[in-house]
Amino acid sequence: MNHQEKIKQAKIFSIVNQKGGVGKTTTAINIATAMAAIGKKILLIDLDPQGNASTGLGIDNEDRHNTIYEVIIGQIKPQEAILKTKIPNLKIITSTVDLSASEVELVNVENREFLLKNSLKEILAEFEVIIIDCPPSLGLLTLNALCASDSILIPMQCEFFSLEGLSHLLNTVGLIKDNLNQNLAISGIILTMHDKRNKLTEQVEEDVRNFLGDKVYESHIPRNVRLSEAPSYGLPGVIYDSKCTGSVAYLKLAKEIIKKEQL
Repeated sequence: MNHQEKIKQAKIFSIVNQKGGVGKTTTAINIATAMAAIGKKILLIDLDPQGNASTGLGIDNEDRHNTIYEVIIGQIKPQEAILKTKIPNLKIITSTVDLSASEVELVNVENREFLLKNSLKEILAEFEVIIIDCPPSLGLLTLNALCASDSILIPMQCEFFSLEGLSHLLNTVGLIKDNLNQNLAISGIILTMHDKRNKLTEQVEEDVRNFLGDKVYESHIPRNVRLSEAPSYGLPGVIYDSKCTGSVAYLKLAKEIIKKEQL
């Protein structure tokens, strides 16, 4: 038993923001790929019923037989849902639109907030980092992710309404920390769709940095066409065009996270 306890377990990160269109999935895919490229063993969990992270890593719908939905409802073990991707060291548990039914199906299940956490326990020793791409809402799926996670990463678009959304999200995280997962930490805020020519971008960045200090990562992600094109080729931006400004920013960010979290 003592020997078992010494086995290093994966650190779990949720990438979360209840606001859609902030670059959440792009961030999940590219950080996971960048970490895998550095040699870390990574599992990406697509917890969004839209399944964009699965598509962005080139997994076709017809190849998603065992998904996170079956894992959460207890039909299969997580090992049975893990798929290889085109990227060495990076594996994925996919999702499909079926997952949206789980919010309703699980509403009366006991300890429903901890279904994901409990099901992941048996694969923690197989990976160094597990990254969960959450849906753009604070429903039961995101709650499961937050209860299973050690840390959260919050991608945030540099615009005024994002500040309001951020304070709502931070309150929610505080409640979860107090009531369901006392170990939950905020790893950091990632400023996405950054446009240095835009005065508002600068203003929002300044406000967030003043408010949250070193919780905001130094690396910010610029608006970048190549990053937007990449998913239609089933590739992360950092593979599709490793030299574009967006990819360079994600590689830098991945290194910053690894250093900060001592991964």
